[in-house]
Amino acid sequence: MTKQAAKTLVIVESPAKAKTIGKFLGKKYYVKSSMGHIRDLPKSQLGVDIENGLKPKYITIRGKGDILKKLREAKKKADKILLASDPDREGEAIAWHLQKALKVPSDSLCRIEFNEITKDAIKEALKNPRQIDINRVDAQQARRVLDRLVGYKLSPLLWRKIKKGLSAGRVQSVAVKLICDREDEIEKFEPEEYWSLTANLKSEKKSKGIIEAKLYKIGDKKAEIKSQAEMDEILSELKNKIFLLEDIKRKEKRKNPLPPFTTSSLQQDAYRRLNFTAKKTMRIAQQLYEGIELGKEGSIGLITYIRTDSTRIADVAQKDAKEYIVEKFGKDYVPEKPRQYVSKKQAQEAHEAIRPTYISKDPQSVKNYLSRDQYRLYKLIWERFTASQMAAAIYDTTTFIIKAGNYEFRASGSIIKFSGFMEVYDLSNKEKDKILPNLEKGIELILEKLDPKQHFTQPPPRYSEALLVKTLEELGIGRPSTYAPIISTILDRGYVIREDKQLKPTELGYLVTEMLSEYFNEIIDVEFTANLEDKLDKIEAGKANWVEVVKEFYAPFSKDLEKAENEIGKIELEEEVSDEVCEKCGRNMVIKHGRYGKFLACPGFPDCRNTKPLLEEVGVKCLKCGGDIVVRKSKKGRIFYGCSNYPNCDFVSWKKPVGEKCPECGEILVEHKIKKGGEKIICSNKECNFEKPLEISNK
Repeated sequence: MTKQAAKTLVIVESPAKAKTIGKFLGKKYYVKSSMGHIRDLPKSQLGVDIENGLKPKYITIRGKGDILKKLREAKKKADKILLASDPDREGEAIAWHLQKALKVPSDSLCRIEFNEITKDAIKEALKNPRQIDINRVDAQQARRVLDRLVGYKLSPLLWRKIKKGLSAGRVQSVAVKLICDREDEIEKFEPEEYWSLTANLKSEKKSKGIIEAKLYKIGDKKAEIKSQAEMDEILSELKNKIFLLEDIKRKEKRKNPLPPFTTSSLQQDAYRRLNFTAKKTMRIAQQLYEGIELGKEGSIGLITYIRTDSTRIADVAQKDAKEYIVEKFGKDYVPEKPRQYVSKKQAQEAHEAIRPTYISKDPQSVKNYLSRDQYRLYKLIWERFTASQMAAAIYDTTTFIIKAGNYEFRASGSIIKFSGFMEVYDLSNKEKDKILPNLEKGIELILEKLDPKQHFTQPPPRYSEALLVKTLEELGIGRPSTYAPIISTILDRGYVIREDKQLKPTELGYLVTEMLSEYFNEIIDVEFTANLEDKLDKIEAGKANWVEVVKEFYAPFSKDLEKAENEIGKIELEEEVSDEVCEKCGRNMVIKHGRYGKFLACPGFPDCRNTKPLLEEVGVKCLKCGGDIVVRKSKKGRIFYGCSNYPNCDFVSWKKPVGEKCPECGEILVEHKIKKGGEKIICSNKECNFEKPLEISNK
């Protein structure tokens, strides 16, 4: 009887990951999936024994019994078990729970980890198994218990005092407060008037080239013009002045590439460049990480691990990048020394930045195997990493310093001398170089016209998803993996709505934030929350005990809970009643808030479930039929403008109409937001170039 060959059981989180890894391993391995966590705190109760050292009560997650049974059966057939969950706190906790559930000895070298799902990375990991890192597990356990205590103690208070279905969380409540505080800043903001002045100049009468020079100084002081009266006085003084090209400053400028992506910067750039939400970015990135079928090659992980705050790059990846860049672009495109990027203080340097696993698999070569969104995100990651290993771009910059009496004007231009990394990842948004003519200093310039413009200071912008992620990271709140679920939660709970790609607090969001600010100030205090993150890092480093950290938080929190329970009465969240009558039951419909904004709902719920869009008028008439222009929303929540007489009138526009026709072509004029802030009016006809400032419209 032949002896059965020894086999090793490898357990990962997902079937896609299991499939990709299974392809690299031979017949001596079983690769199984746990489908994420198999044990957690129970949903039906607190699950933390507050009286006995905050001991967590873990149970098998509902629906995971069959998976655990199959894993136990597979373990019986195996001589060795390896736990290959993700290389972070959450992954370490998953491995620890599997170790407990499968009764693997605590001192067993059963844990392997890797930052990319490639053949070499997997084989290297198999050579270096280790014990479960209990410090990392404790850091995750502390976060889980803290979040459970806040969620399960505070959320019921909100249900009793405000309404059912609400939730509070350590990090989500801080995020909502940031959004509420920003809205308060915007409402209190008082715009201030200021003016700019541009002189359009020529070097000689027959020259076609216009030099646009901006007023920079008046005397020795930087030009600051606060009113039209001041501007009129300046224009009067400049009427008879001679414009002299007093000096020309030329210098070479170098622009270095950005570091490769971390989780946060990937979410921000994918939002700005691809219009992806944080949730969508992480979902697609997970697919690219776990493995994509590449024809005959089979399933391959195209990018490294996606939850990271480190910008470190493995030596072998840098070496491969250098060889690729030299082959594709030439030696001049490689810096003298490999680029190293400094990560933020708390970054886990065991991790790497997000990068392609094989730089040779450029986006075009794998495009046919990817969905459109997968391709776009992979292209973004590949280009950012490749550019990060390339030489700086070099510019020749020129500045004209032009004097007209006591007034100094400046005109600047630049030419790209060497494109460097911008061959791959263009930071200039493909703006054309502004080239100045080749002139000698001391010559007199001819004034074509003076172009004064009135401006008003702008309030701080509302948070977009990208800006919120950036702010949370800068403040040290939350971890890379938490940003996407935080945003989803505050939208789902109705604390915040997404309007014109911006996050705006609802009345409910304000109400909950005000209550938490009064009774649980520490929970939504930015500095307190950031300090708690530092303590979790200390637990992971073995410098703090997780139970003591949680106790230190819970003692004052429990007192605040008791005080709030006794002092807060029932808060009535009054619903705004509309004039719209429900056609099904005759009641006046009320205005509700959903994740995409306001809508009308029948107050007779659950007997009457009628809902309809809330038609918000913008104050202009439809130029097609005379109806009111109203705000509408697409199925994906994107705002557009239509006629209230729809379907009888089919007028629609993505941009807000101003109720005027274009004087040049007769099409409708619309508002257009300018990237650098502010707005102007343009023609809706793409072939017509008519535009004018928003200030002088009949808005």
